[in-house]
Amino acid sequence: MKNKDPKLLLQSAPLLHQELTTPAAMKDVWIALFPATCAALWFFGLSALLIIIASIAGAVLTEWVFTDKEKRRFALSDTSAGLTGLLLGLTLPSGLPLWMAFLGGSVSIGLGKVIWGGLGANIFNPALLGRAFLLGTFPIAMTTWGPAGGPGEFFQIHSSNLALPFMQGHYDALSTATPLGLMKFEHQGTELVSLFMGNTAGSIGETSSLFLLLGGLFLLIRRSIDWRIPVAIFSTAALFSLIMLLTSSAESTTSYPSPFFTLFSGGLLLGTFFMATDPVTSPLTPKGCWIFGIGVGFLVVLIRLYGGLPEGMLYAILLMNAATPLIDRYTQPKIFGR
Repeated sequence: MKNKDPKLLLQSAPLLHQELTTPAAMKDVWIALFPATCAALWFFGLSALLIIIASIAGAVLTEWVFTDKEKRRFALSDTSAGLTGLLLGLTLPSGLPLWMAFLGGSVSIGLGKVIWGGLGANIFNPALLGRAFLLGTFPIAMTTWGPAGGPGEFFQIHSSNLALPFMQGHYDALSTATPLGLMKFEHQGTELVSLFMGNTAGSIGETSSLFLLLGGLFLLIRRSIDWRIPVAIFSTAALFSLIMLLTSSAESTTSYPSPFFTLFSGGLLLGTFFMATDPVTSPLTPKGCWIFGIGVGFLVVLIRLYGGLPEGMLYAILLMNAATPLIDRYTQPKIFGR
């Protein structure tokens, strides 16, 4: 007699099915980046909008060119290429020529994604790889910062934005120092209120800590990112900077920032919530996430204090991206019975 309702069901993996899809995950990140993008437009005006559009255009066009005709609709429908372009655009200065932003978006997809085999196969975060390319190729343009003008200067466009391809505009009128630059080279701090609200010089999408925190909180509530990585980065960066501050001599105290300055300045918040937590380039295991986050937090403070550039989030994440396969190998849980 056959049992029509067997108590034991045998089926192949995967046994756990999730409703979260790639387009849904990308949608959450788009929504989380919306406040920071609005802040970028508020403080840096039309120049910020043009840079973001150019960066997204370069990323999407490259994705379209290097994808088979049969797969183009599906490859572009997940919006991952556009999101990469947006993330890259938010890490760029407001005076950057548009053709450089377009080139950066193209490199982000070409060298950061397509060359590795497409979505899910890349080792390094594509947006950060594109920024590293621009920083190494055009160091002057990438380290020339415009002041935050506010909504009254929204329609003012920097002349350098409209420079012809492979030509650079004049930056004399808009060059200013970022809070990290002031701290590193002039030992001058910045008010936490300015860092929190975003009325400072810097990359167009990383100045407003308030809106980046709101976006990060949204991702945590939606469980779109692993909470261990942000917690590990914040705690390690704050603790390491506090140790350096307390152990420094009285004469060199001004050279070492406070933990609050460390967390709210530069690209630490943007990188922590939106780049370090990339599920493709970060570890898969809980223990690996802790190791990854601790490494990023330690490296970013180390590079900021002793590196040649005032910012270190870019290289901290890329270095830990390179270590991720090794971290995954040695943090895999033991197989039951062994």
